[in-house]
Amino acid sequence: MPQSKPKVVITRKLPDAIETRMAELFDVTFNLDDAPMSQTALAEAVKGADVLVPTVTDRIDAGVISQAGPDMRLIANFGNGVDHIDLASARQRGITVTNTPGVLTGDTADMTLALILAVPRRLTEGERLLRSGEWHGWSPTGMCGHRIWGKRLGIIGMGRIGQAVARRARAFGMSIHYHNRKRVPESVEAELEATYWESLDQMVARMDVISVNCPHTPATYHLLSARRLKLMKPTAYIINTSRGEVIDENALARMLEAEELAGAGLDVFEHEPAVNPRLLKLDNVVLLPHMGSATIEARIDMGEKVLINIKTFVDGHTPPDRVLEDLI
Repeated sequence: MPQSKPKVVITRKLPDAIETRMAELFDVTFNLDDAPMSQTALAEAVKGADVLVPTVTDRIDAGVISQAGPDMRLIANFGNGVDHIDLASARQRGITVTNTPGVLTGDTADMTLALILAVPRRLTEGERLLRSGEWHGWSPTGMCGHRIWGKRLGIIGMGRIGQAVARRARAFGMSIHYHNRKRVPESVEAELEATYWESLDQMVARMDVISVNCPHTPATYHLLSARRLKLMKPTAYIINTSRGEVIDENALARMLEAEELAGAGLDVFEHEPAVNPRLLKLDNVVLLPHMGSATIEARIDMGEKVLINIKTFVDGHTPPDRVLEDLI
């Protein structure tokens, strides 16, 4: 890394406080219009950069990484998930990758619980009814949904966010179940009163609500396939605040249309920013624009982690949030 200020390219608009500090510490190229950069623009950017700061909207594939100049040694991702970065190609080029874990856990868990509440209780349906002018007052059978107290919640991915969801759901009287690549420690299971399912098939068939909280990797692509979705009870709900690619979205839309599932709450989509038009037509689906971690506090915390990772790396030390390919 050169002795002068490192050249840092930021692909999207970040909070003002973070960009100001970046400008003080580094030689920064900002994205002033905040539009996602094309693959051509990303490839051009890495030719002269020492550090790239991408987001989930950027596809840092082998083609982009192959264009990196000799001083490009760090990809400091603004976000937790790194499925949009070709980690193997980065490793082959000797480029370190970092992310921002931990700081968005609570906010994403809050949004997950909000969807768990919103879908069974038909909150957005009720809001649309009221705004339409078609609501004619209270009735004993009007807008009846389902309670979540006493229902079984199946969490797919019991990491930081999955555990935070479990803690919140327990406070609402839900029974906690989970499937994870590795079983969590007994102390965590005891705290959450959580039941572990080694078989995902067996778990999804028994749950009232499924919450997707695992990362998108080659192993989790369409983890909830058409076959597996068919195992769910027709009275069950599915919530996804993780990555859209984990669910076969076309199969999900078909089942929701056929009322083979009771409803869904989706904050992420398989082909973002495109949303399956069939989902847009359904009343039993709550759709959000990937805003699970969208709090001012989380965005600033994420930016501060990026700053620390860059500064630590530039100073010749291992950054605290280095992503290890074999752990993804």
